[in-house]
Amino acid sequence: MTALRGLDTAIELTRHAGALRSQGYDFAMRYYSNNAAKNLSLGEARALSQAGLQMGVVWETTGTHAGYFTRAQGLADGAQAFRMAFEAIGQPFGSAIYFAVDYDPTQADLDGGISNYFTGVHAALYVANEGAPSYRVGVYGSGLCCGALLEREMAALSWLSQSSGFAGSRRYAEQKLYDIIQMLPARIVGADGIVLSIDPDATHPEKDAGLFSV
Repeated sequence: MTALRGLDTAIELTRHAGALRSQGYDFAMRYYSNNAAKNLSLGEARALSQAGLQMGVVWETTGTHAGYFTRAQGLADGAQAFRMAFEAIGQPFGSAIYFAVDYDPTQADLDGGISNYFTGVHAALYVANEGAPSYRVGVYGSGLCCGALLEREMAALSWLSQSSGFAGSRRYAEQKLYDIIQMLPARIVGADGIVLSIDPDATHPEKDAGLFSV
C-alpha cells in the first residue's frame, strides 16, 4: 500500500471534484454536523466518487472544550451521525465516522467526559443498527487523545490533528501511529480558478483509514 494524498475542508467540493483529482488528490475529508452549510451532501459524494476520489467523514459541531463531552452528547451525536451516513449519503458499513475532539484535552478530560462521550457514540451506533456492526468509530484529535482512545478500544482509527503543540502529538506523528495525519492549512486552486482553503492530509501507507465511495 502507499500513502494516499487528501484534504479536508468545510467547503462543498461538488464542482471541484475533477480539478482536485487532476491535481493528484486521492480523497477528501468532509463533515457531518448540525450545520447543513458544511455537511457532505449526496450530490457531492457522488461527484467526488465519479471523479475517482474517496471520502472520509468527521462528526464535528462544538467539540472544542471539555464541557461538551458527556455520554448523553455522545448518544445524540452518534445517532445523528448514523442517520446522516446511512439515510442521507448511503455510506457503506465498515467504513469510518471520525468524531472530533478539537482541543488539547488533559488526561483527566480523557478519563472523564471524553471517554463517556465515546461510550455514548458506540451505544448509539449499536442501537441504530440493532446490534449489528455498522460504522467504525474514529477519533480526530491530539496524540494523547488518539492514543488513549485506541488503547481503550473506544476508537478503532485515529486522525491526528495538525496542532503539533498538543499533548503527545509530536511523538504520535514521529512514530506514525495515526491512520490519517493532518497538515498545516493551505490554499489551492479548484475549478474555474476558485481558490480553496484546505488542510492537507495523508493516510498511513499500511493502514485502512475507513475511506469510502458511493
